[in-house]
Amino acid sequence: MKLGRLIFCGLWLSCFSAWAQVSVDITLAQNEFLPGETLPAQVHITNRSGQTLHLGAETNWLTFDVESSDGFVVVKNADPPVLGAFDLGSSEVATKVVNLTPYFALTQPGHDTVTATVRIKQWNTEVVSPGQGFDLIHGAKLWSQVFGLPVPAGVSNRPPEVRQYMLEEANYLRRQLRLYACVSDASGERVFKVFPICNMVSFGQPEEQLDRLSNLHVLCQSGASVFTYVVINPDGDILEHDLYDYVRTRPRLGMDGHGDIVVIGGVRRTNPAALQAIQPSPPPAGPAEPRPATGSTGHVK
Repeated sequence: MKLGRLIFCGLWLSCFSAWAQVSVDITLAQNEFLPGETLPAQVHITNRSGQTLHLGAETNWLTFDVESSDGFVVVKNADPPVLGAFDLGSSEVATKVVNLTPYFALTQPGHDTVTATVRIKQWNTEVVSPGQGFDLIHGAKLWSQVFGLPVPAGVSNRPPEVRQYMLEEANYLRRQLRLYACVSDASGERVFKVFPICNMVSFGQPEEQLDRLSNLHVLCQSGASVFTYVVINPDGDILEHDLYDYVRTRPRLGMDGHGDIVVIGGVRRTNPAALQAIQPSPPPAGPAEPRPATGSTGHVK
């Protein structure tokens, strides 16, 4: 009987020692978000157990929970889809990036904490990450406009869908004004996208105009002599993103000879992101070599 207990305890301790060498951590791209803004959580799974882990085959192998500062659990609409089997060898790190916004009712301003749970089926156990805190902040409404979506060619027997553009400013980290764009339904209750456009100076007010395709053109002063120009379509996609310098004349929105909205004045600066996009593509890389778990970056699945 004693021998049986010793064997059982030995197996239990061995298993505990193995899963104790698996850690889960969450990192966020920023500390503050507006309700509806994309909230990508990076989950890092580090395996130092000496065994290969088989993960991702079950729908609940990776789950998330969000708790507010007052101790209440934030309502979860659904579990983020993370299904996809993979093996994580010993001394390797896997990273999964999940946008939490569509799956949690993140609507109230305040401090929240997110945790991730990884279930390891082969050991019949789970590992929970330390909590990662973030703040939900509300912006101040600067401008809004309700508009109709363009009706497809040949369709004239139904009214257009109505949506709303809104520009908000928020004091990001209490030291930097940031301009946000929001695309929602006409009531503002169903938000399709919220995203930052640029940092903005406190003494500048953005200009905004809608073109005949219901695209939103925004010109915002983002520095002492720098202006950011973006064009946003009704789905919340950025069609154009340019920088203009205040040289001799101040940039402003206006119409060209064809009736199109353009930036008048200033000098257009080459956008580093656009410049990078047109660089020749590097030759295809070979298979990634697994990196030690002690490194700053690990094996990404």
